Parts: sequence; structure tokens; C-alpha cells
Amino acid sequence: MKRCQGCLEVGILEALGDDILLKVLDNIGDTGDRNSWSLVCKQFYRLESACKRKIRLLRGEMLPRILRRYRAVEHLDLSLCPQISNQCLGLVAAEAGPSLRSIDLSRLVRFSHLGLSVLAKGCENLVEIDVSYCGRFGDMEAAAVSNAKNLQTLKLVKCQMVSDLGLGWIALGCMKLQDLNLKWCVGVSDLGVELVAIKCKELRSLDVSYLQITNKCIASITQLSYLETFVSVGCVCIDDKGLTLLKNGCKSLQRLDVSKCQSMSSTGIISLANEFIALQQLNLAYCVPVTNALLASFDKYDSLQSIRFDGCEISSSGLKSIGKSCKSLMELSLSKCTGVTDEGISALVGGCTGLKILDITCCRDLTDVAITAVATSCGNLSCLKMESCALVTERSLYMLGDRCPFLEVLDLTDCSVSNTGLKSISRCTGLTTLKLGLCENISNEGLTHIAAHCSNLQEIDLYRSVGIGDTGLAALASGCPKLRMVNLSYCIGITDHGLKSLSQLEKLYNLEIRGCFLVTSAGLSAIASGCKRLVELDIKRCYRVDDMGIMTVVQCCINLRQINVSYCPISDAGFLALVNLSCLQNVNLVHLRNVSLDALAFVLLACESLTKIKLLKQLKSLLPSNLIRHVEDKGCRIRWVEKPLCI
Repeated sequence: MKRCQGCLEVGILEALGDDILLKVLDNIGDTGDRNSWSLVCKQFYRLESACKRKIRLLRGEMLPRILRRYRAVEHLDLSLCPQISNQCLGLVAAEAGPSLRSIDLSRLVRFSHLGLSVLAKGCENLVEIDVSYCGRFGDMEAAAVSNAKNLQTLKLVKCQMVSDLGLGWIALGCMKLQDLNLKWCVGVSDLGVELVAIKCKELRSLDVSYLQITNKCIASITQLSYLETFVSVGCVCIDDKGLTLLKNGCKSLQRLDVSKCQSMSSTGIISLANEFIALQQLNLAYCVPVTNALLASFDKYDSLQSIRFDGCEISSSGLKSIGKSCKSLMELSLSKCTGVTDEGISALVGGCTGLKILDITCCRDLTDVAITAVATSCGNLSCLKMESCALVTERSLYMLGDRCPFLEVLDLTDCSVSNTGLKSISRCTGLTTLKLGLCENISNEGLTHIAAHCSNLQEIDLYRSVGIGDTGLAALASGCPKLRMVNLSYCIGITDHGLKSLSQLEKLYNLEIRGCFLVTSAGLSAIASGCKRLVELDIKRCYRVDDMGIMTVVQCCINLRQINVSYCPISDAGFLALVNLSCLQNVNLVHLRNVSLDALAFVLLACESLTKIKLLKQLKSLLPSNLIRHVEDKGCRIRWVEKPLCI
């Protein structure tokens, strides 16, 4: 930087000092803006590098460079880099060992116990590891993780190769564990859970969902004096006897999820009321009959803030009872419940005026009476899901717009929404998520109202809202620059002009335009050129998208992880370009009539990062068996489907 006369040879920025510049940096929230800030000068670059603590890496080949620059990184997310290997984990331990506190390795399959052992031993301050959905994580890997002696949080979701032996290693080595997630670890039995409960006395959160455990291990769990969260979704072998054991211990329990535990009864749940007086969250979805006696027991839960009854039958008198008993309630889910009426909802919200989150999805008997009561009583409502509430009219939307200024999430899928209704809800200027799928009566006019007032919108779903066209998209792109997810599937009026408008959305990362028959490669190319952060793209049944469109996507959207090109008329030339997407993990390749078997085989071999593939079942006998085995051995799951060729 040039020094100006009169500044005593001291640059203006240098005169500010690091402390002031760091305060400036703290007020820059957007990652892209922080990166731009760091490129202003060497001083900014140095400060941004020194203070960055959290990194989510999109490209594995950048790992060495990132680790050299950010020496103080504490939280490292590598879950989007399928090429992470033992060598990479060794590099992490060497470069970030002293500072690293958490690492996310979920869905990765190329590392083994060797890399994990180096990582655990080299990062002595590591307190959190996520290896969820790592298909090759087994007992040897669990033994390697046990070397992380200070580990407090461990997520093993769907690590199906882990058995009681591996869990025993973890229990013995990681005795400081506070949060353990074993969901879908189907190789774990009562013995493994008992070992954890005996050795890890500091556990505060335990998730054993879908494990084949019985009442036997509950006795050990009750010895966990600090346990605050217990999740046992789908544990069908735990019944009322298990609940009886549970109530005799775990006095500190605040969150209990027994959804889909169909061996339990309302009597068992009622028995907990006298013991778990500090309970804040209770999930009984698809579990027990919701009787009046059960709901009457809720008056003992003075601190209850969240209840889920999804899929249950509940009466108006039951909802009235909740309104009287649960004055602190902030979240209630009645999704797909039967028996929910206007009378019940009105009585409920009359008592639970602090409600912030309400899910009444598929409560088809509700009318404007219920929604008006919600809007009138719950002025702090932030999330309302009312999909398939077809009897609700514009009156309800007017009341929501008038009385619920803090609404952020609104799901109106398959509701009777018109442009007038959209004008009403556009007064909810804080909306971040708006779902309008299957709303056939809305058009560009209504979308223009949303665009004019809801500048914070980040996600919009217009699935099969066939009245939407290019003019509406132009308004959205101009008025809602923060949009990250857009679903336009089967909006048959959309053309290339609409996509060219959307290409202004630099933050867009998920776009679904399946069944948009008028879109061509020109429109897709515009999206690719303008939306370089795109990571998920669905162009299924876009019959006018050819090789040119695919090639432009490959060239511009280098971080693309998921793509659906089923039924597209691309040929070998466009299809082979996919091998240049080093981050590509999930592909749908159904009915690609112009793609040869040789090209398909080459892509399956060359795309090293693939973890999920959807193919026609008839191809299974045409592709070499050793090729299929090779792909699956890399940790990639192939889903073979039978789909008719319908155009």
C-alpha cells in the first residue's frame, strides 16, 4: 500500500491496529465477505487466518493448503470430501493437532483404523468426532477412536459394522463421553449399552434408536446421574417395564423420545409423570394411544416446552387439557393426527399463548376458525406447518400476516392459496422458508408480492405450482437475493428467461427443475455460469437439455455433489464430462437412452467420489459383475429400480 504524505509514513490501515480490525472482522458474518476482506492486504489476510476457528471444506485436494494457512482451526468438517484417506487424517493430526477440538468425517469411506488412530493420538484436545454413515466403520475403527481420551461427543449413526466389542473399547477409552449417538448401530445389543452406561458416568445424552435392545439395559442406564436426553426411537422391545426402571433413576432427564416404541402403553408414560418433573421435551409420535388420562398427567410437567404426537389420535378435550396444563409449551407437533378440530386447537392456543412452533400437517378438518385462533393467541409464532389443510382460506392468511410478524417458516403445500393470500403473508417480512407446492391458484402476481417484502427468504418450494412463470422468477431473483434453495419441479411455464433471472442468485446451492419441459441447455448454462456455488441439481425430464448444458454445469459448478439427469437426452459426450466433477457423490441415471454401456461403465469407474447411484434394474445383467462389485467395494451404494419409460 502506498504511504501518503502527512501520515508520518504510517499507512491508514496500519494505524488502526489489529484489535480494531478484528472487531471489524467479527461483524462480517458472510463467509464470502470474510474471504473478500482477507484479500484486501497482507495484514487483513494474516488476521483472518489467525482468527478463523471453523472450516467446512468442499474440496479434499485443498486440505494441505488450508491447514497451512489456518493454524488455529478448532472445528474441521471434511464430510463433503469423499477422497479423505488415512494420509489426510495424518496430515490433520500433524498440522492441526494442538488446536483441533472437533472433526466431522460423516459419510466418508476411504479411511480406516490406521488413520483414525493417528488422528486420535495426535489431537489430544479432540472432544468431538462424527463418523455417522461411514459404511466401513467397525470394531477396529472404534478401538482407534478410543485413543481420544478427552472425547466428549461421538456420533456413530448407522455404523452398522460396530458391535458390542467395538463399543466396549470406546467405553473403556473414552470415559469422559457426554453425548453418544448409536442410532441404527444394529450390531449393538444390551451388552454394549450396559458397558457404556457403566463406564461413561458423565453421559448427558444417549441415542439408542432402532437398536434391538430390551428392558435389560435400562437398569444400567438409570445409573447415569447426569443423563438429560434419552432417545429410543423404534426400540420395540422396550415396554412399560423398561419405563418403570427408567422412572426409578435418571432424575435429571429433560428430553425423552420414545416415538415408534409400540410396545409401550399410555399407562407406562403416565407413570413417569411423578418422577420426571423437570421434563422439557417429550416425543410420543406413533407410539401410545393419547388418552385423557395421559394428557391429565401433563399438569405435573411444569417445565414442558415441546410435545410431539405425530400420527396419534387426539380429541378436542385432550387438546383443551394440554392448553390448561402446559402453559410453558413452545412447540407442538400434531402432524397426521386424527381427531384434531377447530374446537380443540382454539382451546389449546388459548392456554399456550407462548407457542412458537406448530405443526398441523394433514389435519384436514381444520378451517379458518383454528388458524385465526392461532394467529390471535400466538403472536410470537415463528414456524407454522399446515400442509394439506385444504379448508383454510385467505382469511387465515390475512390473520397470519396481520398478527404473526415473527413468522420465519411457513408451509402451505397443497392448501387453497391465492395471490391475495400471498399478498397477506408478505407482511411476514422475516420469512426465510416458504413452501407453496401444489398451490395451483397462485401466479406471478402473488410471487411478486413475496419478492417485494420478504428479502430474507432463503428457501422457496413451488413444486407443481403451474401458474408460476418467468415474470415471477424475475421478481424473486431481484427481491430475494439470499435464496439458497429453489424447487420449480413441474412448473411447466418456466422457460430459459426465468432461469436467466435466477442466475443472479449467487448463493443458490440447490435447484430442482425436473419436468420443466421448456427449459433448454441455454437456460441451464445461464444458471451454471451465475450460480457457481450450486451443489445439488435436479434436471430429471428436462427433455431439451443436452450435452452443452451438462458440459457448462461441469465447467462452472465444480463443487456439485448431487445431480439427477434421468430421462435427459444427453449422449456419451455430455455424460462422460461428469468424471471431471471431483466432488460428485450422488447421481440418478435412469433411462439415459443416448448413453452407451461403455460410457456408463467408464463413469462408474472414474468417479472415485460416488457414494450413491440410481440405475435401471435391467442394467444389472448388462454391466460386468466385477465392475459392480468394484464400485460397491469402494463404499458406493447402487439402487436398482424398475421404472417405465414414460415421456
